[in-house]
Amino acid sequence: MPVSYEQKPLLGKLTLTSQLSAETGLHIGGGGENLDIGGLDKPVIRDPLTKYPYLPGSSIKGKLRSILERLLNKPLNRSGGSGTWRYESDDLNDGFTEVEKGRSEVEEGRSEVEEGRFIAYEGARTCQISRLFGSTGGSNFWMPIETAKEEGLYEENKNNRTFTIKNQNCIKINRGRNAPARLIIRDCHLIPESAEKLKQVDTGLYMTEWKFENGIDRVTAAANPRQLERVPAGSKFQFELVYTVENKNQVIEDLQNIAIALAILEDDALGGHGSRGYGKVKFENFRFSYRSLEQYRQMTSTPPGKSALQPLETIPNTQALLDNFGSLSEYVNRLLPGD
Repeated sequence: MPVSYEQKPLLGKLTLTSQLSAETGLHIGGGGENLDIGGLDKPVIRDPLTKYPYLPGSSIKGKLRSILERLLNKPLNRSGGSGTWRYESDDLNDGFTEVEKGRSEVEEGRSEVEEGRFIAYEGARTCQISRLFGSTGGSNFWMPIETAKEEGLYEENKNNRTFTIKNQNCIKINRGRNAPARLIIRDCHLIPESAEKLKQVDTGLYMTEWKFENGIDRVTAAANPRQLERVPAGSKFQFELVYTVENKNQVIEDLQNIAIALAILEDDALGGHGSRGYGKVKFENFRFSYRSLEQYRQMTSTPPGKSALQPLETIPNTQALLDNFGSLSEYVNRLLPGD
């Protein structure tokens, strides 16, 4: 695989913080440590030092990604195991994912071998999903021959098979190139006031609640009880994401997609068992701040007590964020002037 010696640009870091509130009981599983009789079937994940429940950034990021895949109508071209599928860019440039292995068509009276069913993916350089969440290069995907030559991928794959896909002469590529994510989502920990309130909860569990449920056998009507642990409604967490600014022409589009995904998440569910009422969340008091590359360089000369961050006025909720997205656009354009 050809190596790119060109470093990706870094213009600055845009940080978004908010308060994430659980509107209903919320369950993100942490796996059981014991199999005690009468114990929990599904405990929540906890900080190993404080034993406080928390919300993993990976869970929130995965949920936002799945929301945006549906919002942007991305095809499901990559198997995730256990019969699940997701979308991912196989390379930095456009191409075709082969999602079914070739099979003989002799039984249909045809002597040729069909190469499979192909799904067009968008290259990670421009794909709105992959540039936010990153992508791992695919294996055995197809790319137009001319594109492969322009990208420096042709020589190492020139002995591979070629095939015409959607009227384009393509070659099979052994391995695609990765794209790092621009978006970081931190683990969400309880705000101090909420932690103190949860310590007073008297449920028999530390800072959480039991949720008893029954599965009913449709034939015998026998109950199959189970116990789940939930973070109680009203719990409040500190939410933070960091967006790496690499291309000023894509910032507004990326931020708008994030804002829409957060609003959709409020009308969906975070964690498990959302269809049974779990995991309704709300975001409040959005605070944006930006630090440019030049400001990072000047941090050692910044007077004590003075921050190089450039903040935006607090936005109360997701509805206000979407209604007043123009003010966020003006903020970004002011921070990232044209060439």
